Amino acid sequence: MAQNTIMEGVFAINKPVGMSSAQVIRDCQNVFNPSNLFAPLIQQEKDARGREPAFQQKRRNKIKREIRVKMGHGGTLDPLATGVLILGVGKGTKSLQDFLNCTKTYETVVLFGASTDTYDRTGRIIKKGNYENVTKSAVEDALKHFRGKFKQMPPLYSALKMEGKPLYEYAREGKPIPREIATRDVTVTDLEIVEWYEPGTHNHRWPAEEAEQDEKALVGSVWRAAKRQTNPELITAEDEEAEAKAQAELQSKKREAEEAAGDAVGEGQSPAKKRKFDRKERGSAPAASGAIGDLLPKGRGSNLIPPPPSPETPPPWGGKGPPAVKIRMTVTSGFYVRSLCFDLGEKLGSGAMMAELVRSRQGDFILGSPNCLEYVDILQKEHVWGPKVESMLLMWMNRTGTPFINGAAGNTIETSKAAENVSAPEVKAEVMDTVPVAQPVEKAPCNEQEEQLEEAVEAESAEKAVT
Repeated sequence: MAQNTIMEGVFAINKPVGMSSAQVIRDCQNVFNPSNLFAPLIQQEKDARGREPAFQQKRRNKIKREIRVKMGHGGTLDPLATGVLILGVGKGTKSLQDFLNCTKTYETVVLFGASTDTYDRTGRIIKKGNYENVTKSAVEDALKHFRGKFKQMPPLYSALKMEGKPLYEYAREGKPIPREIATRDVTVTDLEIVEWYEPGTHNHRWPAEEAEQDEKALVGSVWRAAKRQTNPELITAEDEEAEAKAQAELQSKKREAEEAAGDAVGEGQSPAKKRKFDRKERGSAPAASGAIGDLLPKGRGSNLIPPPPSPETPPPWGGKGPPAVKIRMTVTSGFYVRSLCFDLGEKLGSGAMMAELVRSRQGDFILGSPNCLEYVDILQKEHVWGPKVESMLLMWMNRTGTPFINGAAGNTIETSKAAENVSAPEVKAEVMDTVPVAQPVEKAPCNEQEEQLEEAVEAESAEKAVT
């Protein structure tokens, strides 16, 4: 391509397990910023900054003065998940919201026998159930209830907010949520078993830690609220009694916490300060183009999920243990795969959790296809990843009719809508299958407020991964 070619648009990358979506963007920026491929894009931003009035330049803080390849993602994947993560570059970030409302295909492994507070293997156990009668045929029968349109309850541990506060904060603090979580209408167009794992033939494990009693009461209360909204005819006298007991316990815990906080302040002890994080990584200079390789720094969002146990690790059960199943599904926007795993366990009476998750398709971006980059490629020199990223961005610009040659000074580059089968949604954030995640934005963090939000989000994921 010509040296004045400005590369902008949308492509996908295969996100590794254990890494936050925000960290993938930071890693890409560390590679793209000093590259030859994106030098014209960087120069365009420098020229634009140079035309700004002096007072506007002075108002920029240190972080915003740094010129970086503007990037964002079109729907987060939580650290446990792998697969298609759509990335926007430059003015391509304006098209990212178009992908929040498109259909997606997932493959997940469901482990039976126990449920956790987060609905996946990174949480803490809330309850265990009998899995002796969980068979492949029983699972196939249960899956019939999850095809088509139905109402789904989002997980308590999600980025959804209630009265301005993320739901997971209520859960972590052991406080009752102000009101019931509303169910949402979702659609599953395809749902099938890909592989069945008999007991003793897989290495999936429950987490070792159990939740505290007050957290169990809170999560149990949310579960019963979901049952009242989706299947009110299934509410029993035992459920009502358990709900009353749970609410009493939560109120008691709340009073104890308030009294303890009052005593601490009275003794002159300051309230606990929020955790602060090391920002040295952000200020580090990028490596020279084409010399990244193994030198790509490990960011704070790189290792948020502990690796699965080795086959030699004793399982947390006696005998062969529970079965597991791999399921493939195509779903609409707003669907929580973790909730499906949990609800499937409830339907079978055994409990269940999500052990693995792969997003194999989002819109027209498919894992393993020419428009989805492997993450390991950006760890190589530019002659490896450069042609691939260039081809993907050209593919995007050609399909959208976007001009990409920077002509006269001040030339505007416009980005049209995405493909015909991707419609612009009314929602502003993708919260599907996240524990908890930041809202998708049109660019990587470039101010103090956005950076603090991402740090808080990743800290929560990291804390959950090690607890």
